[in-house]
Amino acid sequence: MFGKLKGLFGGSAGISIAAPMAGTVVPLEEVPDPTFAQGILGQGAAILPAEGRVTAPADGTIDVMFDTGHAVSMTTADGAEVLIHVGIDTVQLNGQHYKACCKAGDRVKKGDLLIEFDPEAVKAAGYETVTPVIICNTDRFAAVKTEKTGPVAAGDVLLTLQAK
Repeated sequence: MFGKLKGLFGGSAGISIAAPMAGTVVPLEEVPDPTFAQGILGQGAAILPAEGRVTAPADGTIDVMFDTGHAVSMTTADGAEVLIHVGIDTVQLNGQHYKACCKAGDRVKKGDLLIEFDPEAVKAAGYETVTPVIICNTDRFAAVKTEKTGPVAAGDVLLTLQAK
């Protein structure tokens, strides 16, 4: 009961998930992949990258760093399970144009470098670079709110998660 009262009267601002890269925020529904666009993996937002760096969106632990370097999942210190998937169908590149900068089990701080990639080379290979940022345990939260539209800098608040 008191948790609900705090929410009503401004007690908790929620859990912040930062933009893992600079670029332009795109609504998840506009991502050209139904798994992401329909929210099958969870709610969130996407970023059309302006650079080839992916940073930790919060403090936490890396759960999976894909061998191909195109995606990473982590659990934040607040318990949010975040998937960052750089590009659409980019697993097919077999790691070409991607460099993993962390591994499963690593503890990371917000802003730590997770992945480097070459956005122009990915596009030249025929792949979209739009990057979904998904909260995979969405059902644990009362709401997942996108805080930014348009241009975003790495580290800006992208999503706010409200506890149930």
